Amino acid sequence: MLDQAKGRILIAGGAGFIGSNLSKRKLEEGHQVDCLDNLSTGRLDQLAPLRGFDNFNFIHGDVVDPRVCRKLSGRNYTEIYHLACPTGVPNLAILGEEMLLACSVGTRHLLRLAEESGARFLFASSSEAYGDPQVFPQSEAYCGNVDPVGRRSPYEEGKRFGEALTAYYSRAKKIDARIVRIFNCYGPNMSMDDRRVIPQMLGRMIEAKRAVIYGDGGQTRTFLHVDDLLSGFALIMRKGAAGEVYNLGSDRETTILELFEAARAVTGSTAAPLFKPHFIADHQRRRPDVSRVARLGWKQRIALREGLARSFQDLLAASGRASRPGRASGEPLRLSAAKEDMRA
Repeated sequence: MLDQAKGRILIAGGAGFIGSNLSKRKLEEGHQVDCLDNLSTGRLDQLAPLRGFDNFNFIHGDVVDPRVCRKLSGRNYTEIYHLACPTGVPNLAILGEEMLLACSVGTRHLLRLAEESGARFLFASSSEAYGDPQVFPQSEAYCGNVDPVGRRSPYEEGKRFGEALTAYYSRAKKIDARIVRIFNCYGPNMSMDDRRVIPQMLGRMIEAKRAVIYGDGGQTRTFLHVDDLLSGFALIMRKGAAGEVYNLGSDRETTILELFEAARAVTGSTAAPLFKPHFIADHQRRRPDVSRVARLGWKQRIALREGLARSFQDLLAASGRASRPGRASGEPLRLSAAKEDMRA
């Protein structure tokens, strides 16, 4: 239900994994939510549960298109979240230009809209801004180790440019903007088609297939449930300093092999992993220093094993399966072919 005392919020990239979860939370809090997405990687089916909210508005459009942003002028937003950028390492080769433009031209359009509205602005950056780090843990003061023309550069350098533009607008035009470097995140509204490691791993186990591990599995990442991420967003928007950068992620390093074993424990799978050479140069370690956001009162509350169990059940429900996955030696359970056709 719309709370008239709450403001109007724009969530660019709102049909994506994080954006759809953020949209739901803001709607439940009583905000008017405009969800903007070009659906290059976002999915309309993720927004189906939000159609029951009178205070929800979906806009099919691209932040790069100036005509779209002109239509948003005059809506007096109180908060703008810029989550609009394709993600996933496999998408680097096919959506690299879209990544670069969303983080440059798209960021400029949304910053101008924030300037007009007097809105608080959050730019969703990434741990990829640190590249292949040589300092552990990575604090916000660390400038990173990035190849500006490498195969990962469309996402890494796109995010870094978006940060620079956001910082400039905060200094020069006094926009109340924050930058959040998001480390690996997971949770509801991921699909088994998602290219990220957790939905890929759980999805293959659900289908009774061997989960693929690229490399030897010794590379580490940190994994944060999206509920904890959104709690961090709320604190940073409410209490964070204008122009400041905040790491947001788990500070508990997990190897991909350890993640695999945890996923087997929650799914009941007995299949061995399938090791493959990595298709792109991989970063071996990531771990954020989260002391800055912790000083605002944030802490991780959902442990990895609990979060994996939740994600497993979410994927089961989304795939139409009612029971635990079959074993690797048996027949895989069949996915439901039914999909809702929802038009904007």
